[in-house]
Amino acid sequence: MNNTSQNIPQNPGLVKVWISAFRPRTLPLALSCIGMGGFMAAADGYFNGAIVALCVLTTLFLQILSNLANDYGDTKHGADSVHREGPMRAVQAGHITASHMKTGMIAFSLLSLVSGLVLLWVAFGAEGMLLFLVFLGLGLASIWAAINYTAGDKPYGYAGLGDIFVFTFFGLVGVLGTYYLQAQQLEFAAVLPALICGFFATAVLNVNNIRDIKSDTLAGKRSIPVRLGPEKARVYHLILLAGGVLSAVLYVVLNFYSYWQLLFILALPLVIVNGINVWRKQTSKELDPYLKQMAITTLLFVLLFGLGQVL
Repeated sequence: MNNTSQNIPQNPGLVKVWISAFRPRTLPLALSCIGMGGFMAAADGYFNGAIVALCVLTTLFLQILSNLANDYGDTKHGADSVHREGPMRAVQAGHITASHMKTGMIAFSLLSLVSGLVLLWVAFGAEGMLLFLVFLGLGLASIWAAINYTAGDKPYGYAGLGDIFVFTFFGLVGVLGTYYLQAQQLEFAAVLPALICGFFATAVLNVNNIRDIKSDTLAGKRSIPVRLGPEKARVYHLILLAGGVLSAVLYVVLNFYSYWQLLFILALPLVIVNGINVWRKQTSKELDPYLKQMAITTLLFVLLFGLGQVL
């Protein structure tokens, strides 16, 4: 089957090719988890703009690294093939060679590392060397996870473990790490906002994986939707959406002090729209727009939830 839903033009310029390979529509997820950590720290009186800005920069580099590695790895392992019905990728289309993509991965690995080192120095300085080293370990683990999702010799994404890593790094690590870097301590209540980001980020991945069930099956990529099948994967999607919403509700119930905290309710229609359409849409072409829609919905939900905590 020929791919007719390419997101890269037939004769694109070099800049457009690389920007497309960065997958801008996935970047709101990086902003969401950092934003949530920033809002929660601000609500508790710990906000540090420089640290949040460096967290955003580092996470964007990591997200782009993950996207480039995914482009390279899925072509290498066969998930991006003529059978794939989602947007055509840069290496798959021949617009970026595999060797050039590997160079891009190295570049963004270094950018992530340098940005992360600056972040940790600003947060901890010389006197906090133990914490510096602990968070450096987390940063190196994040780089490893970004690359080995699909690009490693034994990619964990092909074993169906991608959901666990996305939930962990875009939820718990992203939110709680951002909070801790500012506050130098951790409030247990911040776990629930971290769960919101974790559930919704995993939902974005799930839309992607439902869309790609056919090509992933042929390539031996055992994602959660491949393992569950299309119908149960859609039930799983509704569970993820419900988990994010219920985490928000539970946080407000347990920590209520203002009706502004209910501001996130304004984003609920978008969550419901995503759930309904992922449940109803059957073809890859029909599902594809709801990947971007869920990423944007996550960012909007976080902005409204976070503002509700600081107003």
